Amino acid sequence: MFFPALALAGLAMLSLKGYQKKPISRLGEYKGYSAPIYQGWNRISQYITVRDCTDLAVDIFRPTESGNLVNDPLPVIWTYNRYHRASIRNGRTVTLLEKQPWLATVLEHGYVIAVVDIRGSGASYGTRQEVFAQEEMWDAYDITEWFAAQPWSNGRIGLFGRSYMGINQYLAASRTPPHLVAIFPEMAMFDFYSFTYPGGVFHHDFTKNWSQRVKDLDTTLPNSPVDSDINGVMLKSAVNDHLTNRDIFEMFARLVYRNSRDELTNTMPYVERSPSHYLNEIKKSGVAVYHLAGWYDMWPRDAFIWFNNLNNPQKMVIGPWSHTQTSGLDLAAEHLRWYDYWLKGIDNGIMAEAPIYYYTMGAPKEKAWRSTLQWPPPKAESTRYYFNNGISGSISSVNDRLLNTQPPVSATGQDDYIVDYTTTSGKKSRWTNGYGGAFGYPDMTANDEKGLTYTTKPLDSDIEVTGHATVHLWVTSTAKDGDFFAYLEEVDAKGFSHYITEGTLRASHRAISEPPFDYLELPYHRSFEEDLIALPDEAAELTFDLHPTSNIFDKGHRIRLTITCADKDNALTPEISPPPSVTIFLNANYSSYISLPIIQTTSETTQFSGK
Repeated sequence: MFFPALALAGLAMLSLKGYQKKPISRLGEYKGYSAPIYQGWNRISQYITVRDCTDLAVDIFRPTESGNLVNDPLPVIWTYNRYHRASIRNGRTVTLLEKQPWLATVLEHGYVIAVVDIRGSGASYGTRQEVFAQEEMWDAYDITEWFAAQPWSNGRIGLFGRSYMGINQYLAASRTPPHLVAIFPEMAMFDFYSFTYPGGVFHHDFTKNWSQRVKDLDTTLPNSPVDSDINGVMLKSAVNDHLTNRDIFEMFARLVYRNSRDELTNTMPYVERSPSHYLNEIKKSGVAVYHLAGWYDMWPRDAFIWFNNLNNPQKMVIGPWSHTQTSGLDLAAEHLRWYDYWLKGIDNGIMAEAPIYYYTMGAPKEKAWRSTLQWPPPKAESTRYYFNNGISGSISSVNDRLLNTQPPVSATGQDDYIVDYTTTSGKKSRWTNGYGGAFGYPDMTANDEKGLTYTTKPLDSDIEVTGHATVHLWVTSTAKDGDFFAYLEEVDAKGFSHYITEGTLRASHRAISEPPFDYLELPYHRSFEEDLIALPDEAAELTFDLHPTSNIFDKGHRIRLTITCADKDNALTPEISPPPSVTIFLNANYSSYISLPIIQTTSETTQFSGK
């Protein structure tokens, strides 16, 4: 038997490095496939000139070794940032790597990271006359190809970012840059109109506050000049360009239908600028997509629609998060698993996993993360919970009716309601969090008491609701139109009513159309101007879905559905004086109900480190 000293030394070194340990690659945990081989980074800030000669500001972060720049060609991941690539705090430049520390971890594993100010913002030149403009999309193409051509790039490019920076990843892919390989959009919109005017109801608060925030960022809040701009002359010139940026709130306030035409650009923004408009181009690009979403985000439905409409290599994770949260998930690990596979060719098994992982709220921690091959999960069965006569005894609301699986048998039964315009889901909602506001729904009881409630008796066993609930309301009104808000809630043993999800519809937008894409078999309201129908004198059916969820309603708790006609802190409902009277029917002829996607058996679970 022959053991040369060198071989023995090599075995010892491998053992010291943990070679005997099996690599791990699973949701939230990644070890042994790649290593943090670099310990530092260097930032360079400069301008990149795109095809129409507009100069865009970019921060480029390259790893260093013993203080020296690494010149080996590495993959590049970058984001086209709407909210300043770097900010100034107390006279100091704060970079994105400092704001999002997981990026530094990715960089240390051998990546170049870059952040670019969108045209018309930050230190970039140019103006912006609309949202998701064609120029932005082609900018992303040009920047991607510029990165691919640099000597420190290996020519394999990825994108990252949340919200606006998630949406523009899909749009960048639609232009098919030859060197764009993989994207990682977090909490990103699919359908423009369904967000701005869900069910025809204007998201006034979000649009107003977001519009003001970006206006301040573009024109007044301090931002960082590029390295060569010693005296800030170029930054001042760029900001001067931004002064003519469009007032986005004013624009959207005028565009009330899906087919509304913007006079300035002569486009139909909700059709021609909606990310959904570019589905075919994104599919043709072949770019790999990792969708990250949250149950309490603004766009959980959108994430599933993205997934079901794309045939690209893709993966999706949705957790119990609002727009600014991903607590419990190691973002560095997930990005590294994705980019290592697609940009470095490391076979870490990520594409052999189930394509969708979702978190079931209320489940035991070790069983909360579930996996499925498709959405909705095939085990989910639609179960109707009808509005019924009788008192639940759980709340002092306008009506306090029962909710159960027995259809009404009486030919009579209705709830009359004088519209209360003060009802609200609060100022810490999924919508306020979307523009950077606080998040945290209160006990919904105070709001419920002002509305119509339908509540079950205490549950005999746990009930898991996973998927998309739909509401079917039979209504009349003394007005020809009106807004209807539905809140699904879980009432605990102490009477605290926990917000789970919601949906909304303006009655005149109730016509259901064939969707131009896979809409998960949900009711699709096209909301063209010519589709509007006034409420008749007889009962009319309103059908709309709630944002998807996965929640276990505990044994002993109650399921509640609350109906109101306003959400004053989040949506703009026209107020009529005196307020109209609305009737919701709950009888054998007009049976109002909510259809809940119930899973009777325990779903497959997955290991999750919970870092």
